[in-house]
Amino acid sequence: MAPAKKKTNKQVTKPTRGTTFINVLVWIVGVIVALAVGSGMIDETLRIPLIPAIITVITGWIVVIGTILSVILAIFDR
Repeated sequence: MAPAKKKTNKQVTKPTRGTTFINVLVWIVGVIVALAVGSGMIDETLRIPLIPAIITVITGWIVVIGTILSVILAIFDR
């Protein structure tokens, strides 16, 4: 019979002000990049070799809509 595992008391620490700012900044940059890539795919500026243009445009719309939904969900989660 295996010995019982000891319970550890882990404390959750709050992020410091500096790390919270960095997290928000990285998130905003990610949103901007996702919107830029999605709109480039929609305009066919960004093309994927061997993939039909319509698939690239549809994928671009999925990226843009997904990004907008994630921003809305993040705002309402706060």
